[in-house]
Amino acid sequence: MVIELIVIGKTDLKEVASLVDMYAKRINFYCKFNLTVIPDLKNTKKLTEAQQRTAEGDLILGQLSDGDFVALLDEHGREFRSVEFAEWMQKRMNSGMKRLVLVIGGPYGFSEEVYKRANAKLSLSQMTFSHQIVRAIFAEQLYRAFTILNNEPYHHE
Repeated sequence: MVIELIVIGKTDLKEVASLVDMYAKRINFYCKFNLTVIPDLKNTKKLTEAQQRTAEGDLILGQLSDGDFVALLDEHGREFRSVEFAEWMQKRMNSGMKRLVLVIGGPYGFSEEVYKRANAKLSLSQMTFSHQIVRAIFAEQLYRAFTILNNEPYHHE
């Protein structure tokens, strides 16, 4: 299985980018992991929030294939403990799917079309995180899930 993490806009914080890169390398030990960065929209000051969500949504949808399982990181998504998330990941891997696509939206969330295409919504917390910092947090949780599934001494209960 390939895991694809799609994000909107490049990270302008080198520390966050460095953490994401570090966890991406670690995740690649377990499976093929790709990070796709959709460029920031230009002239967003002229767009409403809804127009920005729609434009970003079109770009996200353009990255998806018919057979993809798509999970959105969304504040209204399902919350997991790390062990539960690892079990969720294991079910996706056992299903035989070719590509699991996880999407972190822009600052205003997702368009209705992206919500309709999604197979699942996940939430990291009831707290709100910037769409940039959540990349590092989520990449770490993906790595943690693999260490849990492989009984490696990273996660402590």
